[in-house]
Amino acid sequence: MTTVAKIGFGCVTFGREIDETTSFKLLDYAVEHGISHFDTAAAYANGASEVILGKWLRAHPAESKDLTIATKILPPYTPEKIAELVSKSRERLGGNSIDLLYLHRWDETAETIESLQALDQLVASGSVKAIGVSNYELPQLRWALELQRENSLARFSVIQNNFNYAVSDFSTEYREFCANENIKTIGYSPLGAGFLTGKHKQGVEPGSRFDVIPGHQDVYFHKEAEVRLRKLEAISAESGHSEAHLALAWAMHQPKIDRVLVGGRTTNHIDQALAALDHDDFAIFGD
Repeated sequence: MTTVAKIGFGCVTFGREIDETTSFKLLDYAVEHGISHFDTAAAYANGASEVILGKWLRAHPAESKDLTIATKILPPYTPEKIAELVSKSRERLGGNSIDLLYLHRWDETAETIESLQALDQLVASGSVKAIGVSNYELPQLRWALELQRENSLARFSVIQNNFNYAVSDFSTEYREFCANENIKTIGYSPLGAGFLTGKHKQGVEPGSRFDVIPGHQDVYFHKEAEVRLRKLEAISAESGHSEAHLALAWAMHQPKIDRVLVGGRTTNHIDQALAALDHDDFAIFGD
């Protein structure tokens, strides 16, 4: 089966919004439809997401060989803490080498030579195959890369940031920089955690991401994002495509974005993403 390189599957719902059985069904379906990049984090459901993904990987050794598994660790990024957190993530995921390890967000402890050396040692030992960062601003990434370059350390090769029609942490300048530095760009939350589907028009929907993690509301419930949502709704009404389809299509076809992470609770969410990948009418967006 042809691999769908543009789409990665985010496992944030595992163990938090859906149970293990449902998570397994989504993993089965994603692999059957050519998705080979799976993204989790130690923080997702306090490690439950990694545990569920690890169980599925151990139950599917043949399929697992062709997959890329990414996970993330939170600060502080002292050498001792990095070693401890990576060991725990590897154990939850099944003990194998981690294909891609992210620093989940910037922290001042990430800008020390000691922390970068600890990451370099993980790569050199084979415990981690590649390292990246998530939720970094461009100056923070520039500084980290310079330290790695000056000290001949393994460099960050992937950046994962929030990126959708309403809110973007990947400016044109940021994407140009990454392309020039040969750093892969991965956008997450193409539907704005459900904001761009329009389902929160009458307030936060019970049981939704914004309900489960109220802190995410501040990212989207403001004037600029509301204006973008209204525009998307107008395009939807004119084109006949749903807001969700349009938001996914927009994110997947932006220049210099290498992969878009999609998640979900049902296989329909995967079908929705695959359909958006085939969308080819972008004149309707006007930007």
